[in-house]
Amino acid sequence: MGKMSTTKGWNSSSVTTFILLGFADLPEHQVLLFLTFLGIYLVTLAWNLALIFLIRGDTRLHTPMYFFLSNLSFIDICYSSTVAPKMLTDFFQEQKTISFLGCAAQFFFFIGMGLTECFLLTAMAYDRYAAISSPLRYTTIMTQGLCTRMVVAAYVSGFLCSLTQASSIFQLHYCGPNIINHFFCDLLPVLALSCSDTFFSELVNFLVVVTVGGTSFLILILSYSFIVAAVLKIHSAGGRRKAFNTCASHMMVVTLLFGTALFMYLRPSSSYLPGRDKVVSVFYSLVIPMLNPLIYSLRNKEIKEACGRSWERRQCFPSS
Repeated sequence: MGKMSTTKGWNSSSVTTFILLGFADLPEHQVLLFLTFLGIYLVTLAWNLALIFLIRGDTRLHTPMYFFLSNLSFIDICYSSTVAPKMLTDFFQEQKTISFLGCAAQFFFFIGMGLTECFLLTAMAYDRYAAISSPLRYTTIMTQGLCTRMVVAAYVSGFLCSLTQASSIFQLHYCGPNIINHFFCDLLPVLALSCSDTFFSELVNFLVVVTVGGTSFLILILSYSFIVAAVLKIHSAGGRRKAFNTCASHMMVVTLLFGTALFMYLRPSSSYLPGRDKVVSVFYSLVIPMLNPLIYSLRNKEIKEACGRSWERRQCFPSS
């Protein structure tokens, strides 16, 4: 068991250390799980960093859409990195411990990055709406200043909401047991250990998820309703196909993120099922950040052309 303290801190808690069970219930698959998760994390870092450097290094991609996309890749790297390094090192630890403050910090940054991504995806939907519905005024609408303010607002809003959630959860009384049946400090498995009444914390979480998710989803639905109407007015079949391809990639990312997040966070703590929820958590914390750059790149002609130009520059100026 973890260490206990007889004094009461800011968190009114006697537990100072949590133990993460991780995937201890699958002892025969530890090596396979470690190699799989390590591969996913390394691919996530490689693909997202490559996309960031490609966008920053190619002046033809210096547009609002790719500015948002590079920020999405940065968020995905940070989002995955709040969970993956600790989870991977825990495979080699006999006691997978994390301090109370470390657990609170992990939760704060993980949720903060996740909520920031929700707000950023909403901003990207507005960007696509402006590009398709008002192509002639697009550059005057989506100025560099506006794009920067939208990204900053996404970060500020995401982390303020995360601070609200983290404060409501980690001010509860945790008197033991201190074993978290999960591979990181997520909402439901942490709440399940509280010795206090969790009604207020669950209400705060519900309001944050409904407010952020509901507002973002409403803006997304409105944006894409106008986008579909605008696309149908395009006379060129090629123009319609390009517009739909761009929007389809974005909608796929939105569906994956919002679907798994709403499933995990719009439930009471009593509904937590370790086996099922660990699989879902792996998907939204590790797999989705790996898939996002692929989803946006595979059917994107401009990204493919930028890759070709980058390859040609390497051939013309090989490193010595």
